[in-house]
Amino acid sequence: MSRRAYLYFILTFVLGLVVGGTATIFYGWRMGYRRPHRPPDADHIVRFLKRELTLDDAQTQQILQIVREDQESVRQVQRQMEPKFEAIRTEGRDRIRKVLNPDQLAKFNRMIERMDARRKARRRP
Repeated sequence: MSRRAYLYFILTFVLGLVVGGTATIFYGWRMGYRRPHRPPDADHIVRFLKRELTLDDAQTQQILQIVREDQESVRQVQRQMEPKFEAIRTEGRDRIRKVLNPDQLAKFNRMIERMDARRKARRRP
């Protein structure tokens, strides 16, 4: 193959990366994606419903209130359940630790610290 063919191959590959990446970002922006670990807020949900269902202003305000109340109810349930989830995580981690050798245990403990830090950072206030 000649140099020109290699150049065309590389340019085609780079162009594919650029177009694919741009399309992915545009699709995510258009669909209203935010951080993947956080659910959409009430305003985002109501904007979507207003656009899809052509809600009037009175309906929009009523639905906004309903969505906010529902989200608060879900947060309360999550706060109540968190100690149970934590107990299950702790028990499972302790059982895993009994299986690991000392080197694996050290790596596992560091991995768990990173995972816990990420989970704590993702929590909503």
